[in-house]
Amino acid sequence: MPTIARLPDLLISQIAAGEVVERPASVLKELLENSLDAGSKAIQVHLEEGGVKLIRITDDGCGIAKDQLALALTRHATSKIVSLDDLERVSSLGFRGEALASVASVARLSISSRERGASHAWKLKAETGAEPEPAALMAGTIVEMRDLYYNTPARRKFLKAEGTEFAHCADAVKRLALTRPDVAFSLTHNGRNLFQLAPADSPRRIADILGDDFLGAARRLEAAAGPLAIAGFAIDPTRATDAKDGQYVFVNGRFVRDKVIAHALREAYRDVLHGSRQPAVCLFINIDPALVDVNVHPAKTEVRFRDSRAMHQFVFHAIQRTLAAPVQAESAPSLVERPTFGATPAVDTSKTANFSASYPPPLRHQGSLGVAEPAAAAYLAFAKATQNLGTPAYAPAGAPQFTSAPAQPTMDSQSGSPAAQDNDGPPLGYALAQLHGIYILAQNGRGLVLIDMHAAHERILYEKLKTAFDNRQIATQALLIPAVFSADALDIAAVEEHAEALADLGFTITALGPNQLGVRSVPALLQSGDPAALAKSLIGELREHGISQLATARRNELLATMACHGAVRARRQLTVPEMNALLRQMEETERAGQCNHGRPTWTELSLDQLDKLFLRGQ
Repeated sequence: MPTIARLPDLLISQIAAGEVVERPASVLKELLENSLDAGSKAIQVHLEEGGVKLIRITDDGCGIAKDQLALALTRHATSKIVSLDDLERVSSLGFRGEALASVASVARLSISSRERGASHAWKLKAETGAEPEPAALMAGTIVEMRDLYYNTPARRKFLKAEGTEFAHCADAVKRLALTRPDVAFSLTHNGRNLFQLAPADSPRRIADILGDDFLGAARRLEAAAGPLAIAGFAIDPTRATDAKDGQYVFVNGRFVRDKVIAHALREAYRDVLHGSRQPAVCLFINIDPALVDVNVHPAKTEVRFRDSRAMHQFVFHAIQRTLAAPVQAESAPSLVERPTFGATPAVDTSKTANFSASYPPPLRHQGSLGVAEPAAAAYLAFAKATQNLGTPAYAPAGAPQFTSAPAQPTMDSQSGSPAAQDNDGPPLGYALAQLHGIYILAQNGRGLVLIDMHAAHERILYEKLKTAFDNRQIATQALLIPAVFSADALDIAAVEEHAEALADLGFTITALGPNQLGVRSVPALLQSGDPAALAKSLIGELREHGISQLATARRNELLATMACHGAVRARRQLTVPEMNALLRQMEETERAGQCNHGRPTWTELSLDQLDKLFLRGQ
């Protein structure tokens, strides 16, 4: 057998560098963390050729003493921890004491530093036998890395193009700048200044890095529970995009990629995101350092929580409560300002030529909608109590009279709708009309509100079904005449096998023949839907997934399907009281801004936006 021999220190450092120094961005991250741990308030980053040729970090931190410069380049030498207890309660960004030694083994490294109170600075090159030399520096430290992988050409071949490596470096700077808004950052690449960030508060720094669009499209959240605290911003579901790199999560000031937190985010956004859109967040989580292990990987982007379930539930409920906030006019999605997602769909000119064919004439005779009471009654009583306060001086003779009262809108005598709306009214205002039996047009204090009535009613029913199912209080409505539909033997067998589960959901379905099933009762919330269609969909879900889905995450998918079939359909004519009742219930329902499939349920056009469309005042 080959004899066992101790590896040279340089080779040991180069092996360690394989984990710590993956690319220039890895070096930059380690050096920036050292600067922040040193108490720096201003950090300058200079790069050349994507960081492969040069990375220079200049800070104004506490500096390093002359006799400790050589020690700083030694493996496992650090000022951050001294005992196991310190390791279990790490509060600094760096602590392993191997970054500088690893970088020095695969690149040309030099450190110039001036300790506070010292007469001048000292410079040390990471070369065998090198001694510190006097240097000129006002304060702080300059770490300079040149020619990454100059002595390991095989590793250098794995680096990407200059633009790609620089993009990774810029991301590293931005992540650390997000978590330390009190520190000034500047980034220069190939002599060109890319950005310069002055000290600011957290929202301003987030806007500077992620953009004003993100801040305007996100909801602010803040929560605390025992040793856990979370603050930051979560994207409004209607503004989410398909981008998968929009999640910035920091634990005790450290950027992490954690599966527990990522799963909590997906669960919180489960039934409010449309299609393949992804949740974008910028979250700052604070936790007792003793409850999180950061010594999982040399890159320090992975952590392990002592109680991962508690962390999952904390993040999940914090995001969910934020997304479930009641409808607010101030956070209204805008038709004009909402960004487009993905490619713009092509316009089919063959359909625009026959517009009336796309929207058939509305049906004239319809049954009443179940949401009309009791909100409609309260609305009508309120409307009857209002009185006109006179005709404005500018109104022409014979024009409808509009109220100027700040709190009580006057009703139009012909439509039964409020003719004017003040800023103190409901966020979604009052209904004016129905467009093609699909959309509700409403007026609030800001302008015009458009509501997709099916999507809105679908969310209302979904939330009510979830609450009723959790409380085992699903009320049923018996049908005077059973709804009969054809079924095969497997459908009938599934009904007989899952009769108890169907009863828990509010359905009574019985076999009426060898190839027929009859629906005798349905949930009262879904009585306006098609009983046969509801039953077929439900039976199909039970056949495919079995009864176990009622106790798992698929439960919500099943209830969402029921709500979709039970919601009011397009081209269903609603009365004004029914429309207003729907608006009031939206304002009281959690996550009313999105339907069960993540589509937006309403949008708003302010008066200023309407004026721009018609060039008023221009």
